[in-house]
Amino acid sequence: MNALSRSALALLAARSASAFSPSATATAAGLAACSSARRQISSTTTTLSATQYLLHYDYIPDVLEKRGPHREGHLDLAKGFIEEGRCLSGGPTGPKDMEVPTGALFIFSDYEAAEAMIANDPYVEHGIVTGHKIVEWNVVVSKED
Repeated sequence: MNALSRSALALLAARSASAFSPSATATAAGLAACSSARRQISSTTTTLSATQYLLHYDYIPDVLEKRGPHREGHLDLAKGFIEEGRCLSGGPTGPKDMEVPTGALFIFSDYEAAEAMIANDPYVEHGIVTGHKIVEWNVVVSKED
């Protein structure tokens, strides 16, 4: 056995001996309790509770000046999806205390509804929306009813 191997064995022996000291035992008990709690939490966690789809719009800078003739059709379309239960909510987005929205966000229950919103929205047709994307949102936590 060479000197390096003897040093490594001595270090392991010292660490093993200290593992049985009162403070190490307390630490081990604490780790075991945390591990048990972690198992308990993870065993009660369910799979994804719901998948929803977020539709994000980007607006032209002068949206307030140009949306007027198309606003009613835009809102009626969104309200129709809400009445069908396919859209949960929607509205303008932008920086805190915004005066002019930079976009909008809608939450849909199915991907096809989000696509249909884009395909039929007068804001998209008339250039109020400059870009859009649909992303899947896997809801893991939410307020219970």
